[in-house]
Parts: sequence; structure tokens; C-alpha cells
Amino acid sequence: MNQPATPSIVLSAAGVSIESGDPRSPEPKRILSPLSLTLDERRIAVIGANGSGKSTLLRLLNGLVLPSSGTVHVHGRSTHGEGSAVRSLVGFVFTDPLSQLVMPTPLEDVELSLRRTRLSKAKRREAAMAVLAGYGLEHLAASSIYELSGGERQLTALATVLAVEPSILVLDEPSTLLDLRNTRLLMERLSALPQQVIMSTHDLALAATFERVLVVDDGEIAFDGGPREAVERYRRLVG
Repeated sequence: MNQPATPSIVLSAAGVSIESGDPRSPEPKRILSPLSLTLDERRIAVIGANGSGKSTLLRLLNGLVLPSSGTVHVHGRSTHGEGSAVRSLVGFVFTDPLSQLVMPTPLEDVELSLRRTRLSKAKRREAAMAVLAGYGLEHLAASSIYELSGGERQLTALATVLAVEPSILVLDEPSTLLDLRNTRLLMERLSALPQQVIMSTHDLALAATFERVLVVDDGEIAFDGGPREAVERYRRLVG
């Protein structure tokens, strides 16, 4: 695994604004207020209402979104100037795996992810099968992505991201489309990973199992601390 000594993401007054698109209101629209955070705990959850800015915050962490102001550094590398290096350190799993899985089958998707390893085609296929086997998906290697269940798709997306061994894994509400059984399966897989995991979720019971929880509200961090206090603060926010 591409694992630096101290997992750490540093946001320095990092904010996100977009053009309003309304000539009557030319001021940029604020999506995320400038945030200064150091994220170095092994398990960090992010909770908040839809539209609160959670997804934007997570996308800052691997350069999918660049800050309009301030900076984001991952192990000393800036998302502004070193995006490719940052993305080699930070794997990102989306809410809907179909937005992430681009090849017809799980095997081909993992093989695509492994292209950067410069293995031969035969070795890449062998490595891809080994990755799928590690997630109990080898029997689905040649199946159409569209024939898989929601849980199988999400595990395939996770396997694809982890195939290149990033040191940090960021997940944007990965259990939203899953039933209870597949949510439990996914969480079991995540809990066993050596990677630093940063995940947004609406599951407050799940968030309460993390070391640190960020509560995002209206583009700002409303609370940052222990899981019990964070969940209580969030419940008060939503009334």
C-alpha cells in the first residue's frame, strides 16, 4: 500500500464558491465556507443534511473539487498543482457505483484500475482476479455490471478503488442505496482496512462508531469532535 508514515489531510482556509449565473446577483454563491482542518484520525465520519456541503468537502480531499480559496494538502501535496499525485494517495468511492464503474464487467473494471501498475496484460488480469477474490466476487468477474445487486456493485467499486492501494479512502454515503445486509457487509469490509477512512453517512448509529465526526451545516463545520457529542449536536440541528 502507498502508505506515508502519518496519514494527514490539511485544509487551510479552503472554501468553495461558484458563479451565481444570475446577472442580477453577480456575487459568487458560497458552497463551502473557508475551513481549516487537519484530518489525521484513522476513522472520520461526516454527517449533515442533504445540501449541507458534505459531498463538496469530501471532493476537496482528492482534488475532484478544487478550493476557490485556500489550499488542500494531502501528505504535503497540493490538490491544486499535484492532483495526479493526490489521487494516487486518495481513493474515492461514490454513492452510486454505476457512476464509477465504467467497464462492462467487474474484471475489466479492476483491470482498468490496474493500468497504472504497468503490469503486462496477463499479469493485470491475474491481479484483477485476485482482487475480486479478496472480496468474494470472483464468480461475478465476467458478469455484466447491470446484472449485479446493489451490494455487489458497491463492493466492486470498492475493490476497483482499493486495487491500486491508496493510503486514504474517502466514501460519499456508500450505503445509501444498500439494504441492511449489504450495508453490514460493506462496513465489515471497511472496518478491516488498514487505510485511513473518511466517510459521509446518514446512518447516525454508524457514525457513532467512528473516532471523530464532523457535522456539516449550511457549508460550515457546526461541530468537530467525539461521535456521541457530534450525533447529539446533529439531532439538535435537524430538530
